[in-house]
Amino acid sequence: MDRNGAARSPSGPLFVLASGEGGYLAFLGRISPEKRADRAIEIAKRAGVPLKLAAKVDKADESYFNEMIRPLLKGRGVEYIGEVNDSEKQAFLGGASALLFPIDWPEPFGLVQIEAIACGTPVIGWRRGSVPEIIEHGVTGFIVEGIDEAVDAVHNIGSLSREAVRKRFDERFTIERVAQDYVRVYESLGAEPVLPVLRQQAA
Repeated sequence: MDRNGAARSPSGPLFVLASGEGGYLAFLGRISPEKRADRAIEIAKRAGVPLKLAAKVDKADESYFNEMIRPLLKGRGVEYIGEVNDSEKQAFLGGASALLFPIDWPEPFGLVQIEAIACGTPVIGWRRGSVPEIIEHGVTGFIVEGIDEAVDAVHNIGSLSREAVRKRFDERFTIERVAQDYVRVYESLGAEPVLPVLRQQAA
């Protein structure tokens, strides 16, 4: 974190508390079967809230995108803006009412969740992989297990304080906090008793 309270991601840009005044839902990542952009589109359409998809399409997923996702982009309310670079993430995430993270695989971490809450933007995520470890239900977002729950979460996103979301980032995910946790782990390892190594004597 810098002296102004901005959070620096591993990739470099600064993330600061933002108002979410864009009024749209955000999807950020890759277009692939396990990331479930199709779920994000259905959630947004059913909730009646605009959705912006900032996502790249890897060569391996081009067929999936053309066959499964592109047809869903027709009509109003869904905007595919392609891949955004690191310097554009602050504006994209900070302008969103919420980030949709409807994964369908055991995501080991999901950095985009951290980047969103650094902007004060709540996350609506599926109960898969790292989501329950990162998102605090009812504080930094909502953890859901289906489309209906996700739509309800969109309608209730205004009940969450963006200032409180950012505060939890400061308490849990800053460089200083990570460094302190590493130090505690190393100190606990050093405090463990060292067992003597028994050497076998030659006959």
